[in-house]
Amino acid sequence: MNPPKGFGDGQRSQPVLSDAAKASLLKTHTLFRIFVLTVLGSVFVFQLDINYLWLTAILTAAGIVLGIVVLIRALKYRESRLVLLGTIAGMVASVVMVLVILGTTLFFNQFRDFQQCVRHALTLQAASECRTQLQNSMPGQLH
Repeated sequence: MNPPKGFGDGQRSQPVLSDAAKASLLKTHTLFRIFVLTVLGSVFVFQLDINYLWLTAILTAAGIVLGIVVLIRALKYRESRLVLLGTIAGMVASVVMVLVILGTTLFFNQFRDFQQCVRHALTLQAASECRTQLQNSMPGQLH
């Protein structure tokens, strides 16, 4: 005999996934993790030193490519919303990094001098002088 089903007795059972679906899900999650690490890596490398701008550009380009791949997989295989929203947020961060890289490339010498000045600044006043020096070194319309 089957027990009677009440309102509290019904349990949601997760659909059973095939081996191919499990492998696809695992691959998408792995690509998503690599994408997140790549985006974070590009931001952290940019923070390290202006001389590593080339590495930041490579990581950002790799992040954009991975983001597109993960976004397509997330939409095609109907992944969780967390993967989809995380990928979209990472793509926005990658686009911002592209703009930062372009701006830094245009004014590379000024930003390099500013970074060196700030590294040697021991007080807040010295750091403020570095910012003033950077503002004065920029073209007239930018400050």
